[in-house]
Amino acid sequence: MAHILIVEDEERIASFVAKGLRAEGHRTTVAADGATGLDHALAGDVDLVVLDIGLPRIDGFELLDQLRSQGSRVPVIVLTARDSVTDTVTALEGGADDYMPKPFRFAELSARVRLRLRQATAATAATATNGTGDQLSAGGIELDLRTRRASVAGDEVELSAREFALAEIFLRNAGQVLSREQLLDHVWGLDFDPGSNVVDVYVGYLRRKLGARAITTVRGMGYRFDR
Repeated sequence: MAHILIVEDEERIASFVAKGLRAEGHRTTVAADGATGLDHALAGDVDLVVLDIGLPRIDGFELLDQLRSQGSRVPVIVLTARDSVTDTVTALEGGADDYMPKPFRFAELSARVRLRLRQATAATAATATNGTGDQLSAGGIELDLRTRRASVAGDEVELSAREFALAEIFLRNAGQVLSREQLLDHVWGLDFDPGSNVVDVYVGYLRRKLGARAITTVRGMGYRFDR
């Protein structure tokens, strides 16, 4: 099973999460401060990070920023205070893959862990098809997965974290029709109703940045990235 790093300074919460994940067959490591957590996360043998925001030494935002700036794409689930909308948005835009508001039920955290591990495995397998290493390219559009930079015909374009994640799944599956539900599952996880129009909104954002013809609407089915 997976090796999961828990970066949490509240011993009770860290123990609760670690015990539950071990019961599901995962291997866990606990770090009680941000600096130690960053060292573990960059060691290369961690499959997923459960990350608290309020940490001693360096906080969760700084840890996440350093992790992404050094090229790590390990999935990160951030733990946030229930009423901290600003923290949630900042974490997601900073490269977090998902979030859990405190207090939380372990069953929901476990479901999110399984989802993110499954997506990470699928992404690794797909790289061999549409890209190699840290680069994806199709139709004149290039994504650098290490630096999180995008370019169109050689000109760099600025993408938010969600826009980049959406562009990534399109490039990995170029020529294939992806349903709104698939895109919601990959980019937004468990946080949005399947009836939400958030996918359509972000596809509109991408068309403006990557080119109006890059993404085709397939009526009644979803969207397709055309090479």
